[in-house]
Amino acid sequence: MSGNILEVRDLRVWFPVRKGIFARTVGHVKAVDGVSFDLRRGETLGVVGESGSGKSTIARVIAGLQRPTGGTITINGRVSMVFQDPLGSLNPRMTVRAALDEAVRQTARRDGTKADSPERLLSLVGLDASVLDKYPHEFSGGQRQRICTARAIASKPNLLICDEAVSALDLSIRATVLDLLAELKEKLSLSMMFITHDLGVVQKIADRIIVMNRGELEEEGPCEKVLAAPSAAYTRYLMDAVPRIGKPLT
Repeated sequence: MSGNILEVRDLRVWFPVRKGIFARTVGHVKAVDGVSFDLRRGETLGVVGESGSGKSTIARVIAGLQRPTGGTITINGRVSMVFQDPLGSLNPRMTVRAALDEAVRQTARRDGTKADSPERLLSLVGLDASVLDKYPHEFSGGQRQRICTARAIASKPNLLICDEAVSALDLSIRATVLDLLAELKEKLSLSMMFITHDLGVVQKIADRIIVMNRGELEEEGPCEKVLAAPSAAYTRYLMDAVPRIGKPLT
C-alpha cells in the first residue's frame, strides 16, 4: 500500500467567464492551475495562501464538493471535512443528538458495523452528554466547532480536512481547538490537511507546508524549513505581513 493517503497530480479547476446575451465563454478564471502534491499517512499538511489563492478550492475537490476541470486525485482512504463557519454548517433546527445520530446512522449503514455513539463522539472532542439536547445557537463558537468535529469523525475518516477551521474563533479559543485536533490525529491515527491563511496556526500544527498563490503552488517543504528560510518571494511576503509585537503597523 502506498505511503501516501493522498496524491494530487496536475489538478486544474477553471471557472468559465461568460458574456453577452448568449452567455458565450470568453475566458476562464483559473482557481487552481496545474497543482501536484502528496499527503503522507499520519502527516498534517498545511496549505497556506491569501484569499483567492485556490487553497479552499483544492479542499472542496478532494472532499468531492467541487468537480475538477482536469488532473487526477488518488485517495487511499475516507475523507471528512470541518468547515470554517461552525454555525453555518450546523442545521439550526437539529439538536446535537439529531445531528450526530444522522452521521452515526450513515456510517453504520456504510460499514455494516456498529458505529460510535454520540456520547463517545462528544467525549472525544471534550464535551459531555449534557449538550445532546441543545441547539447550535446555545453554544459558543469553540463549542460549535467541537460539535462539527465530532460529526466529521463519526464517519471514521482516514483523512480529515480542516478548511480555515479556527479562523472564525477568538484567539483565546484557537489554541484549545488546535490542541484538540492534534490529540484526535494521534488518538484516531488520522492524516490531516489544514487550510489556513494564518502562518502562526500552520506553524503550530503542520508537519509540511505548501504555499498557494493565484491558483499555483509556489513552495513546498517541511514546515520549519519553509518558515525559517523561505525560497519563494511570495512566502517571504506572507511572513512579512504577519503582525509582530513592536513592529509598526502601516
